[in-house]
Amino acid sequence: MDTAAELRAGSEDGHGKSATPVRQMSLWPPPRATRYRDKRRRQFTKVTVAAAVLLLLGGGGFAAWAYLDGSGDDAVTTAPDPDEFVGSWSGSMSQVDTDGEPVAEWDAEVRIEEGAERGSTAWSTFSCSGTLELSARDGDRLVYSYTEISDPEDRCVDESELTLWPVSDGGGLNAEWSSVTREGTRMVSTGTLD
Repeated sequence: MDTAAELRAGSEDGHGKSATPVRQMSLWPPPRATRYRDKRRRQFTKVTVAAAVLLLLGGGGFAAWAYLDGSGDDAVTTAPDPDEFVGSWSGSMSQVDTDGEPVAEWDAEVRIEEGAERGSTAWSTFSCSGTLELSARDGDRLVYSYTEISDPEDRCVDESELTLWPVSDGGGLNAEWSSVTREGTRMVSTGTLD
């Protein structure tokens, strides 16, 4: 084994080689590598920029959708004034089947309550009656869902849809009843109510 004198730093064995691999010793630690820290910073910056871009695109897309959705309201005719529909109306309806063939003519009485949200109807020719509930507004038209409450002769449909809109020259309502029979046939009845 080597003695302490032989292991002294800087001692040479005569051939210019040191006995220890340590040639110089520093009192300061070696500098740390910044390669990985800088890589993490670049990744964080990329993620932050990508998130900002996505937020801007999402916000811009939402703003465009809201603008376009709101601008479509201007293209539709003005909403109907509910007072135009309030009251009691009656008239004759002509019913046709899917092929346009006449099926029946019948009399209808419609009563729309204040606010035009609800109403009732009686189909006097068939002795049927039911309730109406507003289901949609489409331009100058109001669409009601009909639910039958009385049909003593079992001649009417249980559910149908009534669309009302003002007559163009004023003084009345155009009416269209749309229903599907128990057999699956679509029936449409049209007429004018005064």
